[in-house]
Amino acid sequence: MSNILRSRSTERVPATGTDHGRDAPTAPDSAELERFAARPIRPLRHPARWIITALVVVVALNFAQTLFTNPAWEWSKVGTWIVNPTILKGLRLTLLATGISAVVSLAGGILVALARLSKNPVLSSLSWLYVWVFRSLPLILVLIFLYNLGNLYPSIGIGIPFGPQFQVKTVSVLSDLTLGVVGLSLAQIAYTSEVVRAGLLSVDAGQLEAAKSLGIPRRRQFTRILLPQALRSIVPAFVNQIIGLLQASSLLFYVSLLDLFGVVQNLGSTYPTDIIPLLVVASIWYLVFTSVIGVIQYYIERFYARGAAREVPLTPLQRLRRAVGTRRPTGAIR
Repeated sequence: MSNILRSRSTERVPATGTDHGRDAPTAPDSAELERFAARPIRPLRHPARWIITALVVVVALNFAQTLFTNPAWEWSKVGTWIVNPTILKGLRLTLLATGISAVVSLAGGILVALARLSKNPVLSSLSWLYVWVFRSLPLILVLIFLYNLGNLYPSIGIGIPFGPQFQVKTVSVLSDLTLGVVGLSLAQIAYTSEVVRAGLLSVDAGQLEAAKSLGIPRRRQFTRILLPQALRSIVPAFVNQIIGLLQASSLLFYVSLLDLFGVVQNLGSTYPTDIIPLLVVASIWYLVFTSVIGVIQYYIERFYARGAAREVPLTPLQRLRRAVGTRRPTGAIR
């Protein structure tokens, strides 16, 4: 009996856990670690990526060759027309109409979006009807209707329905520029309101619930809590709307406003041999101002990313400094 007990006491007890009786793995020794560290690190190969990159570069170089070697582009005339006073006058009109319409559409879009989200059935229904109408109608149709508004309503006014009203002649109040800005703004407000509404709905409802529980006034809830968080979603979409508004301003030519595109059209009729250089000039100016708007968008998005991103995106100057070896703190705003 004692022999049996002695033999059982000398048996290895199975390990618990995941080993199930097996010996635990031993740590590698220093020599093995040194051999592993000495192995060369080879990056993963991407042959398909390099082939596609080479094809894209070849196509881009061929396009650049035809762009600068084809005499039909007439680049010498482009340099002359791009600073022509008539072109610059049309450019100023384009920027003026776009700037005013952008400000009006942002303010109107916020109001219409708040009306859509209102619990008042009259406000929500009327705002929905407004968005539905102006998102359904083409912009050129809205502009032409406004241009012929004097034929529909020789005089416009405000007052008591079916009672006394203050009226003025439509032609004396609505100039061509005013009609163009009103037409662009009416259409843009409908799209901007949907952008603002989507941004407001993207904010977590718990934020407002916490603000209400703290007794914060409703106006302060909107200006200090809801809107700053919603702007992270609103800004990219609204800037795209501004770029679309800049391009849509070319339709003002059809309501007798000589914006940039209208001036190019008129000059192309007067100088038919210079139509290609004139179109290139218009394209260059549109590209320049779209690029400026894109830069402004980048810095606005960077500003509102401070509370959401762990690390604020680098500016182009900071990226250049990092590339040349001058490192700066990446989280600082400059």
